[in-house]
Amino acid sequence: MSNLAFAFRALRARNYRLFFSGQIVSLIGTWMTRLATSWLVYRLTGSAVLLGVVGFASQIPSLLLGPIAGVWVDRWDRHRTLVFTQSLSMIQSFSLAALALTGTAKIWEIVLLALFQGVINAFDMPTRQSFVIQMVDRREDLGNAIALNGSMVNSASLVGPAIAGVVIAAVGEGYCFLIDGISFIAVIVSLLSMRITVPQARRPRREVLHELREGWQYVKGSLPIRSILTNLSLVSMFGFPYSVLMPIFAAEVLHGGANTLGFLMSSVGVGALVGTASLTMRKSIVGLGRRIVVATALTGAALMAFGLSHILWLSILILPLVGFGLMQQMAPSNTILQTIVEDEKRGRVMSFYAMAFLGMAPFGSLLAGYLAARIGAPRTVMVNGAVCLIGSLWFARRLPAIRQIVRPIYKRMGILPEEPITEQ
Repeated sequence: MSNLAFAFRALRARNYRLFFSGQIVSLIGTWMTRLATSWLVYRLTGSAVLLGVVGFASQIPSLLLGPIAGVWVDRWDRHRTLVFTQSLSMIQSFSLAALALTGTAKIWEIVLLALFQGVINAFDMPTRQSFVIQMVDRREDLGNAIALNGSMVNSASLVGPAIAGVVIAAVGEGYCFLIDGISFIAVIVSLLSMRITVPQARRPRREVLHELREGWQYVKGSLPIRSILTNLSLVSMFGFPYSVLMPIFAAEVLHGGANTLGFLMSSVGVGALVGTASLTMRKSIVGLGRRIVVATALTGAALMAFGLSHILWLSILILPLVGFGLMQQMAPSNTILQTIVEDEKRGRVMSFYAMAFLGMAPFGSLLAGYLAARIGAPRTVMVNGAVCLIGSLWFARRLPAIRQIVRPIYKRMGILPEEPITEQ
């Protein structure tokens, strides 16, 4: 197998190939909407606090609904659930487009639609994460599929904001929302074209609260899962909210406009795409624990450097390191969790993953908006970067204990040989 074929080996599965082709189109539209929403809010209000509020509204449902969503994801047919959630997301995008194109958009309407999308995401994300294993025929290709999922997000985060910057400057934010709504058709068609051959694990149904408690006890009782989710929560709360403040950096720190914002977000996508490409070439998940430590530290250091920069070209050179670090932290965390979790608890564990990834971000967005209004966006990003650095040290101290627990699991799965090795 050539290096290129090896990097895309998960695409040998027909269902995953369909999903990949449809999702990449939809994600470009999604990233256009993210940038357009931020710019629209900032244009209408000029408020750092309201940027944080919209970010909070779009992500808080993942925290509040995450555990319940996980229980139902383990019960529902994941394929049908995805068709439903993607259809609702399409309706949300068309609603935003209607408001923006008619010039009637008000901040409370944007907040409500962001909240609606957040509710959809609370169910959509754990469903998508859990459904990957049904789309990939070979269990050994699971890590590659997760890395390719990251490549889709990062390719879209590179292309989407760049297109959005041009579209906003030319015709306004409304057309970004319209393109996003149309793009959902691609992923819905790809889902409807699938033939599901890998059965979803079923279990006897019990009371929702019992299953919720069972999922929580499972997560709490596993040191690797608990530690990975805690580290991911920290990075989500302090690492990701820089994006909420990007309109302020583009307009006030770097003295640009929508195109500048597009360049900044695309430069993050470049780094994330490189980070994903390196993950697709890995032959094993061995060593991902150490990579999480390094990536968390890199994210923190790069954010601090970005906060210090007041020059556009320097910021564009720094931001790829942020994207690279975030992807190298997030995707390995996902891969390890998907590998070690029991299949019948997969939906519930991935709902906690969604809570850590999306559920903590709203508090980070509110905090970032609050701090930016008082100490400025650059200092806020620097503080957040310092917290990420501290988090990397915390996870590094726990890594030896995590290895001791995970190694026997890897050996039972045939990932590790019986002889001892030096990496997780």
